Amino acid sequence: MGWLYMQSLNGYSGPRQYLDAQFTFTRPDIRSKVLRSALVGMRVYYAAIEIVRGPAGERTVFATVCLVNYNPRDREGYIFGYKDMDESVGPNESECPSGILDLLTPTEYPYAKAWRERCHANLTARRALSNKPSPRPGQTIVFDEPLSFSDGRHLDRFEVVKNPRSHRTVLFRAADTGGLYRIANVKKWTYRLIDGR
Repeated sequence: MGWLYMQSLNGYSGPRQYLDAQFTFTRPDIRSKVLRSALVGMRVYYAAIEIVRGPAGERTVFATVCLVNYNPRDREGYIFGYKDMDESVGPNESECPSGILDLLTPTEYPYAKAWRERCHANLTARRALSNKPSPRPGQTIVFDEPLSFSDGRHLDRFEVVKNPRSHRTVLFRAADTGGLYRIANVKKWTYRLIDGR
């Protein structure tokens, strides 16, 4: 299915609330309910959806993933769009929160199984990154492999210094020239930290 765009959220306070309502309904033969949802980065909606079918009340919980485009200032007035899919098609987006994954019932769909495995692997990788120590001013950081920079240099050793323009970030001073560098997503690199004296 393609993208569906609209000019309002029909009174809902945001994309997540709108999508929760779309996937929650009751019909004579089926009941659908969003048990938990999350809007990650205002770009991808994940939800654990409970389906109860028939008189016996057969219950399954599966994941739905929606790509989201939310722009309240769109020139043409189409402020919200989404493209929905369920886990059985093996969505590329695999940053589903653990609270949603934990609610899902077992599945026999191979693409859904592979998607769940990717989500769990991404959760493990994110936890490892968040547990990795952050470089602090006064420390020396030594990378296992030299990093390449736009000035053509390849460096592996820096002094960590305060960023005078931001209390949230640090800068890296080259050990040999004293030049200052920014290193985006520094935790993704392999390094060791040496405390200053």
